[in-house]
Amino acid sequence: MSLTKKIDFAVVFTVKKANPNGDPLNGNRPRVDYEGFGEVSDVCLKRKIRNRLQDMGEDIFVQSDANRKEGDTFRSLKDRFDSNAEIKEAAGNSEKQVNIACQTWYDVRAFGQVFAFKKGKKNDDSEGGDSVSIGVRGPVSIQSAISLVPVDVSSQQITKSVNLETNKKDPDKKGSDTMGMKHRVEYGAYVSYGSVNCQLAEKTGFSDEDADKLLVALRSLFVNDESSARPSGSMNVESVV
Repeated sequence: MSLTKKIDFAVVFTVKKANPNGDPLNGNRPRVDYEGFGEVSDVCLKRKIRNRLQDMGEDIFVQSDANRKEGDTFRSLKDRFDSNAEIKEAAGNSEKQVNIACQTWYDVRAFGQVFAFKKGKKNDDSEGGDSVSIGVRGPVSIQSAISLVPVDVSSQQITKSVNLETNKKDPDKKGSDTMGMKHRVEYGAYVSYGSVNCQLAEKTGFSDEDADKLLVALRSLFVNDESSARPSGSMNVESVV
């Protein structure tokens, strides 16, 4: 049974002395817009949602290499797609393949997915596979989180106690790689808005039970997400409404 009613939601979370989402084009500094408001991209939030759902036992199609399910040895989306026997049997029937993918992977029936894979070559390690070009539009949409007020970003210079490589001329000399920078938001309250569309949920099979699991994942968004940039307790979900 698909979703019975449209859902609109908002997630409010706080950041204390942490880097919620580094910008690789800006030296990994926390993302901010031109007016100084902090930002956490929708892609970043979806990654965290996928990780939480995977922790909850859901099958996830777009898994990160750092957080692959135990026993999952697939190193690409194509490998994971081609490994599904039912999808392979439905080759040539894109509608059936979409239905199987939506039934199999939570994130496909929630966020949608573009399956665009070239046909494998005979001498390819992936052992062939038909070309696929299928687009699935998911019912769950989530916006980038924006801070309620402009944030203060501070930077610290950090050092490593050992060289990455030995200086052959002077082994005791510290290399330039031992110096670095660490950036963080001193404090910020962020809000992200999202929704679940009934019509699209009917197409992918996204159910009320799936919606309940999504809300559980949102409430525990930063569980098992700690890192040196985001120490334990530095990011907390304050409310999901």
